[in-house]
Amino acid sequence: MADYGHELLFGTFVTPRADAPERVVALAQIADQAGLDLVTAQDHPYQAGFLDTWTLLSMIVGRTERIRVSPNVANLPLRPPAVLARSAASLDLLSGGRVELGLGAGAFWDAIAANGGPRRTPAESVEALEEGIAVIRGIWGQAGPSVRVDGKHYQVRGAKVGPEPAHDIGIWVGAYKPRMLRLIGRLADGWLPTLGYVQTDQLPEMNKLIDDAAVKAGRAPEAIRRLANFSGVFGQAAGGGGFGGGGGAISGSSADWAEQLAELALTHGLSTFLLATDDATQTQRFAVEVAPAVRELVAAERARPEKPAHDPAPTQETVPAQETVPTQETVPARIVVSGEIPGLGLTPTPDDGTRLSDRALWDESERPVAPRIDEERKYSRHERARGQQLIDIHDHLRQELAQVRDLIDQVEAGMLGIGEARSAINEMTLRQNNWTLGTYCESYCRLVTTHHTIEDASMLPKLRQSDARLAPVTLRLEEEHKVIHEVIENVDRALVALVAGEGDLKGLRSEVDLLTDTLLSHLSYEERSLVEPLAAYGMH
Repeated sequence: MADYGHELLFGTFVTPRADAPERVVALAQIADQAGLDLVTAQDHPYQAGFLDTWTLLSMIVGRTERIRVSPNVANLPLRPPAVLARSAASLDLLSGGRVELGLGAGAFWDAIAANGGPRRTPAESVEALEEGIAVIRGIWGQAGPSVRVDGKHYQVRGAKVGPEPAHDIGIWVGAYKPRMLRLIGRLADGWLPTLGYVQTDQLPEMNKLIDDAAVKAGRAPEAIRRLANFSGVFGQAAGGGGFGGGGGAISGSSADWAEQLAELALTHGLSTFLLATDDATQTQRFAVEVAPAVRELVAAERARPEKPAHDPAPTQETVPAQETVPTQETVPARIVVSGEIPGLGLTPTPDDGTRLSDRALWDESERPVAPRIDEERKYSRHERARGQQLIDIHDHLRQELAQVRDLIDQVEAGMLGIGEARSAINEMTLRQNNWTLGTYCESYCRLVTTHHTIEDASMLPKLRQSDARLAPVTLRLEEEHKVIHEVIENVDRALVALVAGEGDLKGLRSEVDLLTDTLLSHLSYEERSLVEPLAAYGMH
């Protein structure tokens, strides 16, 4: 089977560096704010330069809102399975069901033994992992009222069940050899390799080992999620070093990334992509530029065989002509300035109406109003998550804008000089090495522009195709994107002038004030208009 049909998930694989603990947590916060599904961390308990992974994941859960966490992968020889099971269940309960369990049989046996763990042969590692999974599932209450595993490596006799996790935690095993792959087919919920350690041309054979073992155990191959760690570089030409060449790295534009990841999903059944990165900008671009594009490519291909020949998908040409599209006067009113959207249970972030600039680039009273999709519809958790993703991405942009404004405030007040801005930015959530006032603003402006480009190129046209009543709103949003792009260009020009000594902070502040007014107004209008359609039609 080429595609197992799983929902696509995207996340990061961070290094738990003990010399930069706040930065590691900040990277997780960025992933959460940008809309990724998972943040995972290496687990090497014998590595003195690393934070303890379970302690780190607990901190990440406390500092984030919605993203799931997982060790990648937990070192079973140094984490007794009964204790590991209770740790995972406890954090799952405390986080409201946001924990998964990547699990490994162990490696680096000298280091494991040096820290009091066992030294196992490859065959013993397989045995111990199978016994460990039995213990973990038993503690979670999946095998009866008490736990008894009388194994060669683990003896658990009569341990009490509990606590039970808040949701069915997935056990994702990192492995490569045939015996371990067959174990995954029999017992695990997912397979988590690292591309590079396994070449893409090996995936069909390895998937077959998992599938055959699953069928032999009475399981469906689709029951096992296929995940992958990978690395990548934006901006380099795609080709021999990427997945197409069999390696573990991807390169090229965001579109190149999306095409290659979609190919892995459709051809090899991978459905969870974990980018190994400790770079904030790369995390943002993966979330904002790549993940939505991969979802769209895969969704389009999955839908293709199911479309009846007599009922083709609507195209741009099938949208009624502009004069027949419902106008503002004919669209049922639904203006939610603040508060929860009825029936959906989501609350867009409101615009409080405060304006900082004496310039106004549009008339808000002329904005079309989006229709209600269905007054009686009840939305599923997955559908609500699609709408929430737009709010989350917008809130991330709002937070970034506030940070830019705060930095300018400090410079203008004389609390910081331009040369001192670097150290101030290094304390921010979205900090990077060698940032200055200029590069920070440029990075933010690029993120906004990229977000709008993705919407204009794919999301908004597809919403029009799904519901012609949305045409006035989506066309208006596209026009506002053009206006915001010009405002961003003016911020860039003021910034260049400041750095060159040809401008001043007053000029920069004036442009940032105008950007603040237009962007906050626009984001609020877009959420009020599109959160429910995105939940209903699944375009984001």
